[in-house]
Amino acid sequence: MNTNRRSFLKQSMLGAGVVGMLPAAFGAEKSSANSASFLTRQPTMKLGTVTYNLAKDWDIETIIKNCEAAKFEGVELRTTHAHKVEVNLGKEERDRVKKRFADSGVQLMGLGSAFDYHTADQDKLKQDIAATKEYMILAQDVGATGVKVRPNGFPKDVPKEKTLEQIGRSLRELGAFGSGHGVAIRLEVHGSGTSLLPNIKTMMDVADHKNVGVCWNSNQSDFEGEEFDHNFDLVKDKIISVHMRDLFLEDYPFRKLLTRLNEIKFTGFCLAEMPSSTDPVRVMKYYRALWLSYQGLL
Repeated sequence: MNTNRRSFLKQSMLGAGVVGMLPAAFGAEKSSANSASFLTRQPTMKLGTVTYNLAKDWDIETIIKNCEAAKFEGVELRTTHAHKVEVNLGKEERDRVKKRFADSGVQLMGLGSAFDYHTADQDKLKQDIAATKEYMILAQDVGATGVKVRPNGFPKDVPKEKTLEQIGRSLRELGAFGSGHGVAIRLEVHGSGTSLLPNIKTMMDVADHKNVGVCWNSNQSDFEGEEFDHNFDLVKDKIISVHMRDLFLEDYPFRKLLTRLNEIKFTGFCLAEMPSSTDPVRVMKYYRALWLSYQGLL
C-alpha cells in the first residue's frame, strides 16, 4: 500500500511539472509566431524619412529611436530643424554626430539643404555655391553620402534656357567638388516650372557629372506633357534618391512609381515626407507596411 501511494504521488508530481511547463511552452510558440516575418522577399530599396514636417522637432536621439522602432533604415536631415546639424558645428560635435549614427541601425544618408542656383544675381550665385560647398564638407564630416539641393523656379526677364544652363553648370561645379569629399549632389525635382521633368533633364545634361543625380519628388507635375512614364524615363538613369508623400493619397500612382523603381533596379532610399503626428512611430509603421505592400512584398 505504501509503495503504491509513493508511486502515485511521484507520478502526480511529474504530471504537475509537465502541466506547469505547458503555458511556458505555448507562450514561446506564440512569441515565435508573432515575431515571424511574412515578407515574400526582402526589398532591394531602402526606406527612410526626411526630417521635414514629421521629424522637424526631433533631436538626433529621438530620430534614431523612432526610426529603429519603425524599421526605417535612414534619414535625410533637413537644415534649420531641431537636430541642429548645421555648418556651425565644431569638429568634436561633427564627430559625435557621425559616431552616433554609425553606432545605430539608422544611416545618415544625406543632408537636405534649400540651396538653389537660378538667381540672376551673379554675386549671389557665387555665394550660394560657396555656401553649398561648406554644407558638403559638413556632410562628409558627419558621415552623410549626399546633399539635397533644388531649383526653385525661373527669375523674371531671364530666358529659361539661360537659367537652365546656369543651374546645370552650378551643379557640375558642385559635383566635381563633391567627388573629392565623397558627397553626391542630389537635385530635388522642385520649383514652379523647374520641376517639369524635361527641364530637370536639361539641367542634368548640362551638369553631365557622375556625382550629380536626381531626387525624384513625387509631384503632380510628373504627369504634365507626355505623362508619367515618359517623364520618368527622361531621368530614370539619374535617379539616386526619392521623396514620397503620404502613400494613401489617391492623386499619385505610388504603386506604379515603386514598380518603375524596381524595374530600373533602384537600390537607394525612398524617403517619407509626412505631416507631424502625435503617434509618429505607429504612423511610420503603417507607412512601411504600405510601402512593402505596394511592391507585393507583404
